[in-house]
Amino acid sequence: MTSTFSPKNATITTERLIREDERRLITSISRAQCYQLEKKGLFPARIHLGARSCAWRLSELLAWIEAR
Repeated sequence: MTSTFSPKNATITTERLIREDERRLITSISRAQCYQLEKKGLFPARIHLGARSCAWRLSELLAWIEAR
């Protein structure tokens, strides 16, 4: 049995963490610009995952894009 894509069965998960590469694709801003906006409170805050890794909530990035 094959499954076909249709809008009725399509789901998009927005409650997940994304890393830097995907954040850059979604927001189209550089790492430096992202950090500058974050310092000013104009961009969603990073979530620290470890000593050298961070991520962002996809839902917060999508809300930020909608607000622009």
